[in-house]
Amino acid sequence: MPERKKGQGKRNEKDGLTLNRQAVYNGREQRRKEREKTMGNAMNSHYQVRHLTTDDLEQYNQLLRYAFQVTEQELAETGWRDEEIKQSKFPVLERADVLGCFDGPNLISQIAVYPLEMNIYGQTYSIGFVTSVCTYPEYTGHGIMKRLMRLSLEDMRMKGQSFAMLFPYSIPLYRRFGYEIISNKISYTVKDRQIPSRAMAPGYVRRVGWQSQDLMELHTRFAAATHGCLYRNSLAWEEYWRWDEDDTFVAVYYNVEGEPNGYMVYLIKDDVMHVKEMIYLNREAYEGLWEYIRAHDSMIDEVRGNSYFSDPIAFEMDDGDIREVIRPYIMGRIVDVERFLENYACDPNESGVRFAFDIEDEFLDWNNKCVTVEFRQGRCCLTEEAPDYQLKLSIATLTTLLVGYKSALKLYRMGRIEAEPAAVLRLDKAILHEAPYISDYI
Repeated sequence: MPERKKGQGKRNEKDGLTLNRQAVYNGREQRRKEREKTMGNAMNSHYQVRHLTTDDLEQYNQLLRYAFQVTEQELAETGWRDEEIKQSKFPVLERADVLGCFDGPNLISQIAVYPLEMNIYGQTYSIGFVTSVCTYPEYTGHGIMKRLMRLSLEDMRMKGQSFAMLFPYSIPLYRRFGYEIISNKISYTVKDRQIPSRAMAPGYVRRVGWQSQDLMELHTRFAAATHGCLYRNSLAWEEYWRWDEDDTFVAVYYNVEGEPNGYMVYLIKDDVMHVKEMIYLNREAYEGLWEYIRAHDSMIDEVRGNSYFSDPIAFEMDDGDIREVIRPYIMGRIVDVERFLENYACDPNESGVRFAFDIEDEFLDWNNKCVTVEFRQGRCCLTEEAPDYQLKLSIATLTTLLVGYKSALKLYRMGRIEAEPAAVLRLDKAILHEAPYISDYI
């Protein structure tokens, strides 16, 4: 018997297990795909898919409440009566695109798309914000949501919405549909003794109502100046306030000329100031709002809030020893690559360079192609001319790259881009790099 080298048996045994596990995984994936195909055929013959109307309001609400486990107690605590909730959802069914799947007369699965606009490097994009994604548990695993997601993206494409985004309850699930992480949320806790005290802003703060014109115009100005920010239409503002308590306040900072330059939305409860949102157009407004927070130091023990900028706020503090938690927040995907690139902005100092993007999109076949893009003097355009560089990447990787969440070099080092190193470095010089600010949860 030949002598066995030390560790050889263990390695072979391990390799065998790895192969067996891979075989099991492959078998499960094949069975899943076959089941989805079978159920898809069944759905075509048995299930009905259509856009919901206000006549479907009752079933729409029932499915939402079941899927997201909104209890009567929770509704009572927010001051909402069931009839009020039904009425509040009328605008969604009237102004959003809601697809539903029916088993006979019964709604079993649904997906809603809010039509919104988004600032991407100074250009206004029509986008679809995907929400209300839910299916009754007895119908899960049948490929229904995959079908609804595909149809919703087809609708977006037809309507000129070249970008889609959503708040994920499962990142792996939405990655299967070509979505990728594009923004973070930073949650912070600041003790009362740590609230900044250096600032003495020359302006003043006033509390205003939820429907204040100053508030809404401020957000529009902020969105126009902030990469990644959504413009809030009436439907988005309704969602923004939907579950807020009556004791939620809005404070606006005005400069010495009486012009609104910033605001914060907050709630004081159990000796804690909860800051839902703080936006500002300049440093003065930022300092003025924190000065306003300090004016509550006798009422609160700490401040808890969220920031959607790319950088933590600790560096801004006199005492930066604060608690900050960073987590992925929003996922997005490019719906139509060619339309998205039509308005895409790049480095204004770029003299001219062409990249061929060999894109893999397993979910939307119209993006599964190679496109050549020329970046020149702040704009880009599709071209048939020979490229200077070539890169291969998925639609998810292209999405997170072009909205600024990750650089090309970072993605290359992660194995998400196939290209020569020179192509990666040159691409990073041509595109802009600013993490998107996305604060809206819809």
